[in-house]
Amino acid sequence: MKAAVQNVGADTTQKIQLVDGVFTVSEASDVVLSLLNEKINFHKLQRLSLCEGHQHANTKFPDERITELEHEKSVAKEFFAQARSKGNTIKIDGILKISINE
Repeated sequence: MKAAVQNVGADTTQKIQLVDGVFTVSEASDVVLSLLNEKINFHKLQRLSLCEGHQHANTKFPDERITELEHEKSVAKEFFAQARSKGNTIKIDGILKISINE
């Protein structure tokens, strides 16, 4: 996993190479669906935290993100099913870009 820190004026950004390689469909599916599941769980915990002690808390953002991510999971599963049926492998290049928001 490579990490690079760049100083651009007053901004500091970082790029982390999370995933880089060619995988079997099963391996790629495990990697991608695991990442999506982690993000879904993050938003579920965020929603739970908002509701703790506040039954009518505004959970619109985490609710929408959970729905979006669940949809992305469905799209990814279909993509992997098509690749599996054709006997393909999967290339993943996943870079996480982080920057300071002032």
